[in-house]
Amino acid sequence: MMTLRQVEVIRAVMVTGTIGGAAKLLNVSAPGISRLVKYTERSLGIRFFQRQNGRYFPTPEAENIFEQINGVYKKVDDLSEIISKIGRGGLSELRIGSVPSISQVMVPRAIERVRRRYPDLGIDINILKIEEAIDYLLLGRGECVAMSYRLEHSGLDFLPLASGELYCVVPPGHELARRKQVSAAEITRYPLIGIDPNDPYGRIMAEIFARHRLDYNITIRARFGTTVCALVKAGLGIAIIDQFTVAHGGYPGVELIKIAEPTQFDTYIAVKRGAPLSLHVEYFIESLRAEMRAVEPARSNGKAALGRVRKN
Repeated sequence: MMTLRQVEVIRAVMVTGTIGGAAKLLNVSAPGISRLVKYTERSLGIRFFQRQNGRYFPTPEAENIFEQINGVYKKVDDLSEIISKIGRGGLSELRIGSVPSISQVMVPRAIERVRRRYPDLGIDINILKIEEAIDYLLLGRGECVAMSYRLEHSGLDFLPLASGELYCVVPPGHELARRKQVSAAEITRYPLIGIDPNDPYGRIMAEIFARHRLDYNITIRARFGTTVCALVKAGLGIAIIDQFTVAHGGYPGVELIKIAEPTQFDTYIAVKRGAPLSLHVEYFIESLRAEMRAVEPARSNGKAALGRVRKN
C-alpha cells in the first residue's frame, strides 16, 4: 500500500523530473525525497524511475501506476477544494429569522460579521411576527429566530441574547425633545402612537400606566418600530420604542428620551429543541449577541450608544 505522502512525493518527482525540483515543490529537503522514493520502490518491489543525465524518467512498468497516482491526486485536489468551499461557506446557506425590532439594526450588523468570516455563504433572512416563529423553527424553515421575549413551548429552547430598555421618541422641535428624562405621567399628556398592550414592549408600558392609574390616548396603532418612528417624525404624536430599533442612529430625525420608570426587557434566540446548530448559525448567534450587548444600558454610554441624531 502507498500512503498519500508517498503518492505526493512520487508525483512531484514525476512532474519536475528531478529530486531537487520535487523537494522545492514540496518545500522539503532533497535527501528526504530521495530516501522516500528508494524506500517506496523497495517496499513495493517496483522501480518507478530511470535516471538519465541527472533527470528522472518514468519506467514503462510504472506508467499505469502514474495514471492512478494522478487520479488519486486529483481526488485529493477536489477534496481540498471542497474543504476550502466549506470553510468559506460556499456549499451552505444560513437561514435565520428575526422579529422586526431586532432585524432593523442588530441583525444586519451581525450578518456583516458573518459575511467577513464566510464570504461565500448563502444567507436567507426572514422577518417574522412572534407567532410565526414557532412554525418557522419546528418545520425546519430556519435554524434560529431572534425574539423580543421568551415564550413557553416544549419544542423550543431559548438562548439569552441581551437586555434592553424602552425610550420615548419624539419629533424634532417637540417640547420634550431637549429633556434628558421623561416620566410615564408626562408621556400620557401627549397623543401616543403604537402602544399595544399585547406587544411585548407595549405590555411593559401598559403595566406602568396601569400601576400609576394613568389614562393614555392612542391616536394611531402601528405594529413595527420603523413605521412608528416614521409617524413620529411626521409630527403625528410621540411613541415608545425599544433601543435596538434605533441603535447606532438606526432611525435619524427623531429624538430619544430616557423613561424615568424601569423599562428593562430581555431578548432571546429561539432554536428547535434537540436540533444541532451549524457552525454558521452558531457564529451568527455569537455575533448578534456581541452587537446587542455592546449597546446594553449597563455597558453603553447612554444615548451615545443609540446614536441619537438631532436635526435643527
